Amino acid sequence: MTDKTDIELLEKLSELKSTFFKEISKSIIGQHNVLDHILIALLCKGHTLIVGVPGLAKTLMIKSLADILNLNFKRIQFTPDLMPSDITGTEVIEEDQSTGKRSFRFFQGPIFGNIILADEINRTPPKTQAALLESMQEHKVTASGHTYDLEEPFFVLATQNPIEQEGTYPLPEAQLDRFMFNILIDYPSQEDEISIVHSSTAGNSPELKKVISKDDIITLQKLISRIPVADNVVEYAVNLVTSTRPGKSSKDYINEWIDWGAGPRASQYLIMGAKARAALDGRPTPNIEDVKSLAIPVLRHRLIPNFNAEAEGMKVDDIISKLLD
Repeated sequence: MTDKTDIELLEKLSELKSTFFKEISKSIIGQHNVLDHILIALLCKGHTLIVGVPGLAKTLMIKSLADILNLNFKRIQFTPDLMPSDITGTEVIEEDQSTGKRSFRFFQGPIFGNIILADEINRTPPKTQAALLESMQEHKVTASGHTYDLEEPFFVLATQNPIEQEGTYPLPEAQLDRFMFNILIDYPSQEDEISIVHSSTAGNSPELKKVISKDDIITLQKLISRIPVADNVVEYAVNLVTSTRPGKSSKDYINEWIDWGAGPRASQYLIMGAKARAALDGRPTPNIEDVKSLAIPVLRHRLIPNFNAEAEGMKVDDIISKLLD
């Protein structure tokens, strides 16, 4: 990275990170790792799946993120009766009062925002899930033969509740693959929970300062793609991903426990994520440690374990950790 403006942008990004965490800590206590991953995904134009039990402030976290980053926030509550047009928008017949002529007018759905919270995405049928996932991939909406561009930056954070699986429609593997990260939100520590109870029952909601503009975010997203990566780092990421696939040259436990490994998109996201992680730390290029630190959230939803793994109590995270060792 030799360009003077790129080096200045890198410094700006490093400062932005500390300002961002200072602001968001006014409304979110703890969860530093989760917020770190969300910030990385935003800079990489990747979408994120957040899995956690109810009441862990997922909605508050995403709303606060939108406020601080000066982005337009929309929330879609997924339910079994939600239709694709409830997400993308719908055409309505309007009559011109002066001429009496009728024409169709498109009313935008909640997908037309910058940060979209897709709450409990596994509560809605595949047809509606597909409408959201098409927009995630194309950054466009097609309705009645017309195509509408979504405003950039466009970032989807989908949530799933891991315990209540009755009446849910699990996301198919091909659709899960469109999410850059699968992040698990755990319960807060006792210390954090005491602070949360104190602050949330005091009755005063903090005012969050906006720290960046939409245009700045787009500039920083372009900066991430320009960051150079050493060949050995790319090779490490690709080797790690290919080692998740069963085959003759794979480790015995992979053949024993895994039905399907991760595809090439995982290698791309590992490298993009490593670039963003390095940039947020003010470093001009990523290293193998950056790749390793993102391996679990990138690979977690891309490996399909089989019955043997389940019978032996092996979780996907354990298998990835074993590969990293």
